[in-house]
Amino acid sequence: MAPNQFMAIRADRQKSIMDKKRIHDKIINCQFHIFSVISSGFAVIRLFFTVFYTFNTRPGGEAFRNPMSFESLNLRNIAIIAHVDHGKTTLVDTMFRQSGVFRPDQEVAERIMDSMDIERERGITIAAKNCSVRYKTIKINILDTPGHADFGAEVERALSMVDGAILLVDAAEGPLPQTRFVLKKTFEAEIPVIVVINKVDRQDARPQEVLNEIYDLFIDLEATEAQIEFPCLYAIGRDGVAGPEPDQLGEDLTLLFETILDRIPPPKVNPEGPFSMLISDIGYSDYLGRLSIGRIQSGSLKNRMPFIRASADKSLLPFRLSTIQVYEGTQLVKTEEASAGEIVVLSGNEDVEIGDTLTIADNPLIQPRIRVDEPTVAMRFTTNNSPLAGKEGKLVQSRKIRERLQRETLRNVAIQIEDTDDKETFLVKGRGEFQMAILIETMRREGFELCVGRPEVIFREENGVRTEPMEDVYIDCDETFMGVVTEKMSIRKGRMESLVNNGSGRVRMHFKAPSRALIGYRDEFLTDTRGTGILNALFSGYEPYRGDFPSRFSGSLVSDRSGTAIPYALFNLEPRGELIVTPGTPVYKGMIIGAHAKNNDLDVNPCKEKKLTNMRASGKDDNVLLKPVKPMSLEAALQFIAEDELVEVTPLSIRLRKTYLDIHERQRQKKQKENG
Repeated sequence: MAPNQFMAIRADRQKSIMDKKRIHDKIINCQFHIFSVISSGFAVIRLFFTVFYTFNTRPGGEAFRNPMSFESLNLRNIAIIAHVDHGKTTLVDTMFRQSGVFRPDQEVAERIMDSMDIERERGITIAAKNCSVRYKTIKINILDTPGHADFGAEVERALSMVDGAILLVDAAEGPLPQTRFVLKKTFEAEIPVIVVINKVDRQDARPQEVLNEIYDLFIDLEATEAQIEFPCLYAIGRDGVAGPEPDQLGEDLTLLFETILDRIPPPKVNPEGPFSMLISDIGYSDYLGRLSIGRIQSGSLKNRMPFIRASADKSLLPFRLSTIQVYEGTQLVKTEEASAGEIVVLSGNEDVEIGDTLTIADNPLIQPRIRVDEPTVAMRFTTNNSPLAGKEGKLVQSRKIRERLQRETLRNVAIQIEDTDDKETFLVKGRGEFQMAILIETMRREGFELCVGRPEVIFREENGVRTEPMEDVYIDCDETFMGVVTEKMSIRKGRMESLVNNGSGRVRMHFKAPSRALIGYRDEFLTDTRGTGILNALFSGYEPYRGDFPSRFSGSLVSDRSGTAIPYALFNLEPRGELIVTPGTPVYKGMIIGAHAKNNDLDVNPCKEKKLTNMRASGKDDNVLLKPVKPMSLEAALQFIAEDELVEVTPLSIRLRKTYLDIHERQRQKKQKENG
């Protein structure tokens, strides 16, 4: 394409965006002034239907017309989607408080929806959760979704239960890679979107530029005309205020609630058809057992009704229903019946799986199963066979590990487990190394002891060509670090797609790189950018294999005996590389105690003590001072290990070790690999 043609197309595109922005501003201003009129109109219509329903019932109380369709008008199902740390859960907290879920004097913890300990510690949402609020006479079911792409299956499941979404974007950071990911899934589900630009009180907020970036994102994702004409609000989620403009914020979230009622349609369901419900999530209760969560797509539900379950192999199995629960605020409340469009929680069957359909035997109506993206990363989980096995954890048997992984596949459709030739080892596939790390950390806190290998990407063969998963890598850093970042990405077969320098001292770079290039690079990236760089990646698909490159430029310092790490020995090993153990740490033969300064492994003795003699000299008995050792986190350990190494995970410790502890066995395996 000629440069003149390209500039003309870009100019037409910018003109179209500005025209839509002016139309959007006029629509928002008009809506803000007529909300009171619309509310009054709804009240009159609701009163009319109430009177009509009252005077059109039989003496026994049964209505001539099925009232389910009327009840569905009083219901909205929405999902809140955003990039990590853009304020989803905080906004839900303020919606709770302003809708009357809590008493004015009630003490409530922050980020109520982040109920898992790991979520509260890391400040992110890992699992999608349901709740509800009531505004006027309308019940609004809200699904708080994760913002990380590794938990994309949670977003896909949540979108199967809703009729609209609120896209939350930070007023300073703008749309980031995970924003693109969740918005793409929303467009695939063909549901309307309300855009909320959050945190407009930040000193570096740039709401107008962010709005233009959102328009660009919608166009890049090939949004329809109806989807581009989205309503846009500005908010401070922490303070619970929203308005049509950054400088016209209201006193509360009334405008947001009114926009939800106005722009998000009621559930598109068939209240008079046969009962049908798609199971979108699985829960568990100590009192009720396994819980089936989903939205009623057709018909109505009553307690003790006979049902059948359509499983993955299309077989029809009986389903025994014991209780029906619905969401009221953050709590589950029992009910005897539920209408079409409602999100319900059912108990009574232990064999149900995500994607199954519950329906009636007389007239079964089976829903399409939930489809999620295929896994791109695999890791090997094996039992812990080190000399320290069983000393810190309670669950060490391969049978227990397998049962726990099987339970994870039931509630997380993005996780797959496969058996290997070794009965003690299992191959676990997922969407990313961060998702795997969360699974391992969860098992660790449950008392498991296990060993895991290095994350490996899943290759494919397409038309006889070997392909590998690729990532869109977005890097934001100071321009002084642009050279070292570009050099490291090019070594890992990354190709620069774009470079933006706004003259503020920071640059934003877009690379397309293999997924395996990012394994082990994130910590190195933070070191290269002095902790000021931001790296986000988004899976973009499969492309032809780009060739080999070194995954690690250093070897390992390996202990050659068992014992306890001695300060004297560690002090003499410091010139050899960077240590990861401290004095007094138990070590064993084959355990990794540090990173070698060269690219080969080195067997060392960390238990060597100072020899005692009768000779004394000045300075000979000086106190040993060691460099501080940075604690090795689980994510850092997974990124550090090589192909022939494992991470030993226990409830109390994280250790690195060689797959084969004996040095002679390691040399034998290395020769066999070299000989093919």
